[in-house]
Amino acid sequence: MKKIKPGLVLELVANLLLPWLAYRLALPHWGEVGALYASAAPPLVWSVVEFLRSRRVDALSALVIFGIALSIITFALGGSARILLVRESLAAGATGIVFLGSLVFEKPLIFYLARATVAREHEDGAQRFETFWRDNASLRASLRLMTLVWGIGLTLETTLRFYFAWTWPIERYLVVSPIIGYTIYGGLLAWTFWFRGRLVQRQSTRDPSSDGLLG
Repeated sequence: MKKIKPGLVLELVANLLLPWLAYRLALPHWGEVGALYASAAPPLVWSVVEFLRSRRVDALSALVIFGIALSIITFALGGSARILLVRESLAAGATGIVFLGSLVFEKPLIFYLARATVAREHEDGAQRFETFWRDNASLRASLRLMTLVWGIGLTLETTLRFYFAWTWPIERYLVVSPIIGYTIYGGLLAWTFWFRGRLVQRQSTRDPSSDGLLG
């Protein structure tokens, strides 16, 4: 049985427990809006610490930071305090729409993300990936499917959070909504690793020239 990594525990504490605790402690002193701002502090601090430690911002941390900034701007312009509850999902929903919208173009968004990854990991990776994309219909179909799945998943997560934000008590939302987010993101990541593994195996069998380009 694998041990739970301390980093994962700290991440869950920063994104699940501390936002609720900050809200509870700040509510009597700062009111509902101030407490919601306070609940945004732990995940924001976590994202900054992770950036200082690793000198990079992962996709989920970027969504958190962008969502917090977007929700603050929206509230400052007269938006509802409930908007603060769905700060991360504002960015995730926008990203999901971009994923789905990119499907109308020849190259969906996943293509550019995959090409950037390959370019970092392989010499002349970007050029080889472009050639592989052009000559391989199966790869094109697979990346379009991945774009569709991520677009639907991110849009669904946003839809659920908005519904619960407007129908649930705030404290219940703060406790449950991160679990919903982790479940959806975890499901998307698990499916992506599984699907990528199948794609790598299938492409290496059909086209040995890929030479680990996707793996």
